[in-house]
Amino acid sequence: MTLMSFVAWYDVAVYSLYSVSSIWFGYCQGVFAGVLVSPDFLHTFPETRNPNISGIVTSCFLLGAFWGAIAAFILGDVLGRRRAMLLGHLLNVAGATLQFTSWSLGQMVAGRVINGFGIGLTSTMSPVYLAECVVAQHRGILLVIGASSNVTSFCLANWISYALYNQDGPFQWRFPLAFQLVFAGIIFPILFCVPESPRWLMLVNRDQEALVVLQRLLDTEPDETSIAVEGNGESMAVVEHRSIKSAIELERRSRAPITDVLRHRDKTQNFRRLILACGTQFMQQFCAINALGFYLPSLLHENIGYSLQMSRLLTAVTGTVYFIAAFASLFVIDSIGRRKLMLSGSIGCGLCHLVASICLRQADVDPSQAKLMGEVVVAMFVLFHVFFAPTWGGVPWVYAAEVNSLGWRARGAAAATSTNWIMGFVVVQITKVGIENLGWAFYLIFAVLCFSFWPIVFCFYPETSRRTLEDMDHIFMNNPSWIVCGKGELTQRNRPETLVGAERARVSPRETPPLDGDKNAATASVIAI
Repeated sequence: MTLMSFVAWYDVAVYSLYSVSSIWFGYCQGVFAGVLVSPDFLHTFPETRNPNISGIVTSCFLLGAFWGAIAAFILGDVLGRRRAMLLGHLLNVAGATLQFTSWSLGQMVAGRVINGFGIGLTSTMSPVYLAECVVAQHRGILLVIGASSNVTSFCLANWISYALYNQDGPFQWRFPLAFQLVFAGIIFPILFCVPESPRWLMLVNRDQEALVVLQRLLDTEPDETSIAVEGNGESMAVVEHRSIKSAIELERRSRAPITDVLRHRDKTQNFRRLILACGTQFMQQFCAINALGFYLPSLLHENIGYSLQMSRLLTAVTGTVYFIAAFASLFVIDSIGRRKLMLSGSIGCGLCHLVASICLRQADVDPSQAKLMGEVVVAMFVLFHVFFAPTWGGVPWVYAAEVNSLGWRARGAAAATSTNWIMGFVVVQITKVGIENLGWAFYLIFAVLCFSFWPIVFCFYPETSRRTLEDMDHIFMNNPSWIVCGKGELTQRNRPETLVGAERARVSPRETPPLDGDKNAATASVIAI
């Protein structure tokens, strides 16, 4: 096997682990909507006919995921990225098994909480892991592939629900829950083959192992975008190793106590970066994606008047549109940049909610137009997914993985992901109650929120596209103001020349990383769990 083919396999394994983890994550988000309306499920768990109980059984998954993301705040740096993901997936298996074998409501709730805890852990660590293993030029696209994989399985869950509509008995809801174990059969063999993140290895002073991993990941054909020092004959791995090491040393010299970080007194502005990452996830949830994701069949059936079968079909069609739109983001995530996508998504999603609320109000005022207005509302729900998928659907996961410093990346991603889950819990918990009490005005609230996100992003969010992870340290250390609008270097899509110059200085040869010693032993220790 040539080095080139070995490197290609190594990269594919890393990308596949992230993608299948995201697929499992998305499937868990989509599968329970069909389960909730299954007649045998309602017969087995009659308590769920109560909207409040139904909301708790649904949203306890999100509450578990919130605590899983909080656990990643600690475990991500203690266990490492790969072991943390392994623990999360083991909990996923345990939670899924409890759910599809449930005969009591307590067992179902316990299974959903455990499953959620595992998903919270893996959804936090897998984007961090991928971001730390890939080069800047490919990072945005690959992270979006993962987010799009999430949507793929969300769509799959909706079609499985529709396909089982005519099934009688427990198979209609137990099979979709048990189907999660298929993902485990794919993930675990890959998980035992991929390396630990090279940046985490260097963070814990395992530099030799990190160099071995970088050689596997980077030493392919020369890359014209590489800025390796000309004429010194060094490989990309050695140059990247030196760049990461320099950034770690700079960060350690600038490190401040956590109390100073929380009071925004550290040079690398970790608290500001954490707030920006959490903000993207907060805004994603209050675009109302989970309000539709968990309850769309119920909303179409109970509030708009479609039959149960048609409600499932329309939900599956909406999921398919969501899936297509998500993969469309592959063509724009790096060519347009993170800022512009969030800005355009705010306007598009807000308009969809606004039109939907107006149509629902008109249906209340003039019942003769209820059927027409209901069709327009469905069209707005579909169009919402078209706007949401390439913008707020994937960008927050990319942004949270990119904006934080190395020392705070796992903790920053954990804080951002926990924000996503707890806000998702809030949205799911209030959706049914909000629609019952506010009717059309409930969607108007989401419209106002979406429009408010535009000035927030415009004023406070720097561009992260086409920047290395170490570039972000330079940006925040040299730009202490929170306001970024009007500053081309912070908002332009292309990588500024000042960042290129800073990296050249960072990778200038000083002390070449040690290459002696038993390389095979180093490789074995990287692959060992």
